Amino acid sequence: MNVVFFGTPDFAVPTLQALIQHSQTEVVAVVTQPDKAKGRGKQLIPSPVKQVARDAQIPILQPKHVKKDTAVLNQLRELNADAFVVAAYGQILSSEILEMPRLGCFNVHASLLPKYRGAAPIQWSLYYGETEVGVTIMLMEVGMDTGPMLTKVKTPVELLDNAETLGNRLAQLGGDLLVETLLQWEKGEVEATTQDDSQASYAPLIQKSHYQLDWSKPAIALHNQIRGFYPHSTTSLRDEPLKILATVPLGERYWSQLPAEYDSLRQQWETIDTKTGKAGEIIAIIKKFGAIVQTGEGQLLLSQVQRAGKRPQSGWDFVNGMRLTVGEKLG
Repeated sequence: MNVVFFGTPDFAVPTLQALIQHSQTEVVAVVTQPDKAKGRGKQLIPSPVKQVARDAQIPILQPKHVKKDTAVLNQLRELNADAFVVAAYGQILSSEILEMPRLGCFNVHASLLPKYRGAAPIQWSLYYGETEVGVTIMLMEVGMDTGPMLTKVKTPVELLDNAETLGNRLAQLGGDLLVETLLQWEKGEVEATTQDDSQASYAPLIQKSHYQLDWSKPAIALHNQIRGFYPHSTTSLRDEPLKILATVPLGERYWSQLPAEYDSLRQQWETIDTKTGKAGEIIAIIKKFGAIVQTGEGQLLLSQVQRAGKRPQSGWDFVNGMRLTVGEKLG
């Protein structure tokens, strides 16, 4: 089966690799976003998908606007591909493109559709505290993730998962499922199911305003925001910006969901739980763990942070480096 692959970030890589490695599929071209200028030197950096395609010696197309690029449209048409596969490409495909391949266009979408249609399903599913997520393989149509569903795979969300760890897991699941689904579809062994629009929810692009932390929110809401928008959630301390990379919600409802390394913290909980403060205030500093912050409801352990211009560090190293004291306030 000749396949054209559309994708850009790390999430798309396992799907491309699965297509390259399978004996019954051949990737005849890869379409990815143009190289981006990064760093102080503004050096052009290829996308993760481009790097894989280049290593595999697959022809690469990088149109700025794929549906407006006549030359690229002609190239895609001339490939006579059996299928187009899309995984986090980053551009909307026109009806002209969707109608080109014999078997159709297949999308690897990181949610259990019709929930979380849109650009950032992993981030928003964490933000809203989902305990189970998954990947849907769907046939593409002009609407935003509205096409018929073919197959799904599910995975539980752990309390300390973040957008990176969950994204990596879903990417691998999606890559394996895509190839299996593609071959089943060609043989007529899988049926398409129409989405129930009444059950749909949306996962829009993330804005910078979503990164700002409001310590008057409940601890679990802040924890979900921090892990969902990892590694960008921001507060301030001593009038300097501070990124909060990871937190641990504390209390009886969470102990069973935490790894064994937090058992000693659990043993101290009766003493810690009696301490209170204003929202954003450091109410305790626990040796080897770090600072515990009072929120609008409940407490959060700061387990990993990043100061402006510095590398990420553990909560305990942060306490020692800053000589933090109980009573200091975030935000």
